[in-house]
Amino acid sequence: MRFLLITLLFACLSPLSGQRVISPKLVEVDWKGIVYKKEWSIDFRIHENGAAIAYNTGQIKSYNKTNYYHIELGFTRDPREKSQSKISSRGRSGTFIYGKVNNLINVRVGAGVKRYLSEKQKRKGIAVGYTYEIGPSIALLKPYYLDLIYTTEQGGTLQAFTLSERYSEENADRFLNINTIDNKSSFFTGFDELSLRAGIQGKLAAHLSWGAFDKSVKAFETGVMFDLFATKIPIMVETSEISNKPYFVRLYLNLQLGSRNNR
Repeated sequence: MRFLLITLLFACLSPLSGQRVISPKLVEVDWKGIVYKKEWSIDFRIHENGAAIAYNTGQIKSYNKTNYYHIELGFTRDPREKSQSKISSRGRSGTFIYGKVNNLINVRVGAGVKRYLSEKQKRKGIAVGYTYEIGPSIALLKPYYLDLIYTTEQGGTLQAFTLSERYSEENADRFLNINTIDNKSSFFTGFDELSLRAGIQGKLAAHLSWGAFDKSVKAFETGVMFDLFATKIPIMVETSEISNKPYFVRLYLNLQLGSRNNR
């Protein structure tokens, strides 16, 4: 009986003595796929002749494609603008832009697509792609006002005074004469005289995104943008050497910050 018990015990322990210990294997998670459904972001853009701030809202269609809508507010300067310094009649130093007739404020709306060329497989990785966009562009023209010097005779003596005026054919000689310009008027002067021009706009850019599957949006873009209008945009006084144009093509840099969600 004792021999039988020893034999049975040995038979039960024999498989355990030969059992191997298996270490857990590290499994690399494949993050490829759609983690979030929607995203929004704010653009901070500078270009060759101005700057802009914009809001984007997008629908994430797949790991490498997002459709988005865009609205933007910015400004554009003419590259020929030159600031002139002068001491005003009130003894204050200031600057004005010689020959400028309008400030150009841009409102752009567009629909675009963002595509990635590299697979967004790694959390915290960098995804490389491109974006393109097209839509309407509105040019808001705010008249540029200068404080012009006039004189009047009172009691046999000449008295000087200033009037805030925009450019016209009637005051062209005074508006374009540095000696009769006292200073620029307040920036807010002329907002009740806004006029607009309608056109189209578009962008094409290289796109770099950090943390492609993060909740936060962090991206950088560099590319080319254009605005095209049906008529010339009058920023400067036209002369035989200076002519306004109906289009603007500029290189730009853009920082994009935002968030992704599933709502």
